[in-house]
Amino acid sequence: MTFVIIFNSCPDLVTAKRIADALVDANLAACVHILPAGFSVYRWQGQIESAEEHLLSIKTHEDQYPKIETMIQKHHPYELPEIIAVPITSGLPDYLNWLHTEIQNDK
Repeated sequence: MTFVIIFNSCPDLVTAKRIADALVDANLAACVHILPAGFSVYRWQGQIESAEEHLLSIKTHEDQYPKIETMIQKHHPYELPEIIAVPITSGLPDYLNWLHTEIQNDK
């Protein structure tokens, strides 16, 4: 089983919490860590923009990615939300077992 961390930036804590709750409630993610507001600088439609954002760190199985992408797009106000998955190449076996157990759809 391959695990991933999916990163998603949200414009505010309300949006971040709504997405995190939806993912965990649907058993798509075992854990979603909401990092405190940080400051992003980026180019959008030819202009340099900046915004305060909260970053989600979503721990899940790789095979849940398509459903998570759909869920984020459904609940996210951005026209083009950041959704990036990074593989977990190693981790504490007991923690990875916990991830696996929490993401089971038959709970």
